[in-house]
Amino acid sequence: MLGFIGGGNMAEAIIKGVIQDSGFKIQKKTQKDVQDTIQDRKDVEIQVLRNQNIIVSEPREERRKYLELTYKIKTTYDNKEAVKSASIIILAVKPQNMEEVLTEISEFITEPKTVVSIAAGITLSYLQSKLKTSKLIRVMPNTPALVQEGMSVISLCSCLSMDIVAPVRDIFLSIGKVMHLPEKHMDAVTALSGSGPAFIAFFIECLIKAGEKMGLSADNSSELAIQTLIGTSRLLESGISPNKLREMVTSPGGTTAAGLRTFEEKGFESMVSEALQSALNRGRELGRKE
Repeated sequence: MLGFIGGGNMAEAIIKGVIQDSGFKIQKKTQKDVQDTIQDRKDVEIQVLRNQNIIVSEPREERRKYLELTYKIKTTYDNKEAVKSASIIILAVKPQNMEEVLTEISEFITEPKTVVSIAAGITLSYLQSKLKTSKLIRVMPNTPALVQEGMSVISLCSCLSMDIVAPVRDIFLSIGKVMHLPEKHMDAVTALSGSGPAFIAFFIECLIKAGEKMGLSADNSSELAIQTLIGTSRLLESGISPNKLREMVTSPGGTTAAGLRTFEEKGFESMVSEALQSALNRGRELGRKE
């Protein structure tokens, strides 16, 4: 069973991804349980089995009801119940609450269980100091996971075998792309891809407001900015480098060149670098619990 401590937005994104991923199996039963029925019945029962093998511990009653009704999964207000039931446990709580949660559940984390933390700044060594299991994995997903377009970075001990790592990797592949990096890079990952969606959204907000100041309606300015972001992302995804794309758009002495010159004069690159460094520093501060 897959268990979540915390039922917030990121937990919901993962639940949605797992349920919608027809290739993901939380337990090695599904087809065998329904092999003698027609295909439609198979699909329905496989879906039910997948949903019933998810449990979420969440203190807010209204949130529990929402998750139950929306995804047909099990919920509880008791962290211990979720931990006892699950073989893979995802810690989806704020870094500030991690110590309290780990203290509460530690006696129920036995060696067969795999624990996955998605909290910024919480290191594997800190988790190891609090839990009696070596099956610890750290993952930093990001908000686009809500639409299955996330970027998740996984760090773990090289001592873990693939039969432990593969199911966790599959969980995060259900919400987007996955990268494996040494833990020393996780604070930088948190700053770039974890906080990045907010930075990009802020830039889009600024574009929209600037468009309105130039006389565009709020709706028109918003559609222009967002579609420009989407289209640019698709171009970059096709393999064109950011530098090449910028050169393609920029004609010498043209409108884009004038705008880029203003960015350069105002130190835009330095501002971006400093913003990421601030996010990285905060991630390190959150992790200083050892």
